[in-house]
Amino acid sequence: MTSYTDLITALTATDNGFTAPMKVNVTDDWRQGRTTYGGLSAALCLEAALKAVPDAPPLRSGQFAFIGPAAGELAIRTEVLRRGKSTLFMGVDLVGEQGLATRAILTFGAARESRLAHLDLPAPATLPLASAPDFFPSGTGPNFTQQFEFKLAGGTKIGTSGAPDFLVWIRHKDPAARSLAALVALADALPPPAITLFPERAPISTMTWSLDVLADAPVDDDGWRLMKSRADTVLEGYSAQDMAVWDHAGRPLIVARQNVAVFI
Repeated sequence: MTSYTDLITALTATDNGFTAPMKVNVTDDWRQGRTTYGGLSAALCLEAALKAVPDAPPLRSGQFAFIGPAAGELAIRTEVLRRGKSTLFMGVDLVGEQGLATRAILTFGAARESRLAHLDLPAPATLPLASAPDFFPSGTGPNFTQQFEFKLAGGTKIGTSGAPDFLVWIRHKDPAARSLAALVALADALPPPAITLFPERAPISTMTWSLDVLADAPVDDDGWRLMKSRADTVLEGYSAQDMAVWDHAGRPLIVARQNVAVFI
C-alpha cells in the first residue's frame, strides 16, 4: 500500500521545474472504481500548487470539478491567475490518460486584522470513539478506503436504509499525513449519503466539490477527525450534499458542498 506521504514525495517536477507540469503515478490502492479517489485528486492539486508557489498564503477556499477519470500516471499543471497584496488565485489542471480529469480553482489569503469574530458550527453529538464500531463492514468499500480508519459516530449505518446522513470518525493510517492537503484528501472519504435511499446498488459519481478552510488541523493530536455528510436533495439524477469536518476537540476545520450524479 502506498502511503499518502510516499505518494506526495513521488510528486516530481519536470525538467523545467515546478511551474511546468508535475508527474505522479497513483497506485491502485488509491483508486475509486476506474479513477483516482476524488479527495486525493483534490489534494494533489493543492500539493502541486504549494510546490509551484511555496510562499502562498494560507488556503481559504477550493473548487474542484471532477471532469473525467484520473488513472495511471497523472500530469498536474499549475497557473497563477492573479496575485494581490493578500490574496492569490491559482488554477490547477490534473490530466490523466484520457484527458482532463480535475480542474481546480484555489484561493489563498493572508490573515487580516478584523473587528469581527463569529463562529457557530458546533460538532454534533457522537458515539464515543473508544466504543464506536467500524463504519465499513470487513472487506467492503472502494480500494482507497484502506488508506483510512473509519468508525461510526452516528447517523445512518452504511448498507442500511435510512436518512441520507453519515457521521463518522476518520483518520489517515499514515501517521505522517498531517498537512492541510492531507486533510483535504481525507475530507471526501465518505460515500455520498444519497446511497442510503437506493433500493438497490447503482453507480454514483461526484461532479463538483467546493470547500472552505476554517482552521489548520492540529499536528500533535491523535489524528482523528469527525466528518458529517448529509444529502439535502436527491432530484433528477443529482444529489446536493452538505459536508463538514471537525477535529477531535470539536473545532471546525472544513465546510463543503458537493454535487453528485446518481444513476438510479
